[in-house]
Amino acid sequence: MRDDLPLFQASLLQCEANRAHPYPVVSLFSGAMGLDMGLEQAGLRTVVAQDIDPWCVQTIRRNGHTAVQGDLRQLLAEDPQLHGLLDTCGMRGREIFAVVGGPPCQPFSTAGKRMGVQDHRGQLYEDFVQVVRQLKPRFFVMENVKGLASMRQQPDDKASPAVLDHILQLFAELGYRTVHGVLDAVHYGTPQFRERLVIIGSRDGEDIFLPIPSHFPQHQNPDLRWHTLGEALQGLDDPGPCAKFSTTIGQYLTLVPEGGNWKTLPEEIRPKAMGGAYASGGGKVGFYRRLSRSEPAPTLVTSPVQKATLLGHPTALRPLSVREYARIQGFPDDWHFEGALSDCYRQIGNAVPVPLGRAIGQALVATATQTATVRVKRMRGTSVHKRVTGAWQSQENEE
Repeated sequence: MRDDLPLFQASLLQCEANRAHPYPVVSLFSGAMGLDMGLEQAGLRTVVAQDIDPWCVQTIRRNGHTAVQGDLRQLLAEDPQLHGLLDTCGMRGREIFAVVGGPPCQPFSTAGKRMGVQDHRGQLYEDFVQVVRQLKPRFFVMENVKGLASMRQQPDDKASPAVLDHILQLFAELGYRTVHGVLDAVHYGTPQFRERLVIIGSRDGEDIFLPIPSHFPQHQNPDLRWHTLGEALQGLDDPGPCAKFSTTIGQYLTLVPEGGNWKTLPEEIRPKAMGGAYASGGGKVGFYRRLSRSEPAPTLVTSPVQKATLLGHPTALRPLSVREYARIQGFPDDWHFEGALSDCYRQIGNAVPVPLGRAIGQALVATATQTATVRVKRMRGTSVHKRVTGAWQSQENEE
């Protein structure tokens, strides 16, 4: 690891700026700061970040932010009132506008074993709740994979209480009003299909809301259409370092056109190319997959070279590079990622897309300043328009 990175303690100037800012944020499980960057684009300020992963912390510090490395559960055990965390950013005794973060999602991911709370990482939402209990922020934002919405505390027992219901009950006991839903980042300007469960809470019972979609598969205004992979990669002359395919994958991928996968291989070689997966169920769309520049990318995973979730470049015989990954997730080209190639892919693949974070931040600021507006005209003909106008009509009927 580098030893020339800034210390986790914020400078006096940073502390003064933190205290003067109207929307200070404490970020937990911060990763590569995709959510935080989006929030900052919306006008919020991350005063301190936390993560257990040393490479994530190095990335955060490398990009000029204050970060505390450590297991959140241990930090709470050693400092229940979080004085140390607040001292690092000069915010002790000051109101925190929002606590945000995504507890580890692997226990709830449909791509994993889905052990839920039986996996110790699946219990870290309780530590997030504990931080909210202690800091009493005006708002909180908790995000996770959409699989959490259908997960039960005992995965094999359908009668077991739902994890999401338990989480919402914990926040209700703290007096927070909540809204939640599964948001697809493609609807907020991200050139990628990526669904996340988002929970937003208000301490003061304000009329909080989930961000309304701003981009659509079809729209008369090109700026409001879904962004594509081609748009994301435009102007990137040097893609930078990338992982390598195995020789076998490379041989078969030469036969796959842009936007194709194993189904576009010559029929006579598909059984050999797929091996045991050929006769298995499911669509298997990720095998020998080349992405299409004319569509949003599929959900980025923590490695682009996994056989079942391959993320092959549309035309080159290679996977997406780290910088291409970052472009798709909305990170600017001057955002640095620390660690080996695999560490960089993992940090970006686990991140919340920056545009989705920005939309969430805009919703928080609009609620706080009571300036929320819904531009219904640009959504005319969509399901969003129908829901909004239907809600207005219902309200008028009640009045």
